Amino acid sequence: MSPDVIPVAIERTKGDEIQIRWSDSRVSTWTPSELRNACPCATCKERKKATEHQQAASILQVIPLKEAQPLRIEAMQPVGNYAYNVRFSDGHSSGIFGFDLLRK
Repeated sequence: MSPDVIPVAIERTKGDEIQIRWSDSRVSTWTPSELRNACPCATCKERKKATEHQQAASILQVIPLKEAQPLRIEAMQPVGNYAYNVRFSDGHSSGIFGFDLLRK
């Protein structure tokens, strides 16, 4: 991605998706679940590894009630000129989503 390409608008669409319009006219659409599953933070990376290990061992995973509720994106805050921090309804907010990731 060219460093000159930046988000120019972020809007919430039907179904609680977000749509990001880029300065080169491209549009990226994310559901809350897609964005949460793509979270690049260390906690999420470790959780994915643990989940894969549990699935291999066929252990029933118990999830907190908060995580069983429909997921929403509650806020997006810019981080410098290269990323957004996203706060989700399950309380997670430590991921820094770079522009490269958000354009995928």
